[in-house]
Amino acid sequence: MTLSEEVRERLADLVELQPTKNSELQERWGLESGSEVHQYLENELGEYYYRDEDSYIRATAEANDLVDVEPGVEAEEGEDVPSVVRVPDLQRRVFEVLAGPDERSQSVVSVLHDLREAFDIDPSADEVRSALQALKRKGVVEVVYRTVPTFKLAAPREDIEVETAQKN
Repeated sequence: MTLSEEVRERLADLVELQPTKNSELQERWGLESGSEVHQYLENELGEYYYRDEDSYIRATAEANDLVDVEPGVEAEEGEDVPSVVRVPDLQRRVFEVLAGPDERSQSVVSVLHDLREAFDIDPSADEVRSALQALKRKGVVEVVYRTVPTFKLAAPREDIEVETAQKN
């Protein structure tokens, strides 16, 4: 099957962002809803993706071979924490300011304040929460439940290479 340029680009996004969810693809692709993403996946990429046991969207091995991008997560054999992750810019910045594995975990608001101070940016709390959850899915952030969920790195910062995923 020959893929159109748009389908190939979107397949590359899926490979690069995996594990991902509808809302991340919706934002990347500029679609109106998660339903549109689902419909696109089913109609155009049905044979190139699957949902894992946690319902996250992942690319098939064939999809990985069809596009010239690196998968969103690379882990060494037998390692729990990936050695390389490819993420959007906000997630990279969250990773840079988030408490390390031996430090006290941080709330979403605490991370938001650190982002404002370190990078002079002003994302919403929802955007920060979403970035933290995406990093958790990729295995580089863990949640510590206190009064509210808090977050910290799952491994020392120097053990994980974080690359910024390229937007189309």
